[in-house]
Amino acid sequence: MTKEKIISIYNRHYNSVYRLALSYTHSISDAEDIVQVVFLKLMEKSPRLQADKERSYLATVTANACKDLLKSNWKRKMDNLDNVPESQLGYMTEDESELFYAVMNLPVKYRVVIHLHFYEGYTFKEIAKILKISTSAVSMRIHRSKELLRTVIEKEE
Repeated sequence: MTKEKIISIYNRHYNSVYRLALSYTHSISDAEDIVQVVFLKLMEKSPRLQADKERSYLATVTANACKDLLKSNWKRKMDNLDNVPESQLGYMTEDESELFYAVMNLPVKYRVVIHLHFYEGYTFKEIAKILKISTSAVSMRIHRSKELLRTVIEKEE
């Protein structure tokens, strides 16, 4: 894979890799590290990716790198998301950022499926493949996530 192709892939997919890593890790520094790991793996392995498969490949590599980080013994205490500048989240309105924080307070198995489906636009089948779980598990996690979010939103009102 040429340097120009890798730079092009990086420019197109950096934000989605970063946001997925942030969703998993709850840590800005860990998310930035994961982005580096993902694109280093892309350079090292140089897979022959079709244009429509790049995003899915990067999401799978990101999810796996995040899982590896979260189960490692040296995992540091997570950064507080309340200190994340809005510009790093990529959301414009106050309502969207409030919803983002509500999603980020969900347990990891729920927030990741919500992020992949609603923020990144993956189908249940694609999420199942990325996370290596069944499609029905994805559906159930989305359903439970919505119920948890509904409870939180009703509590705030």
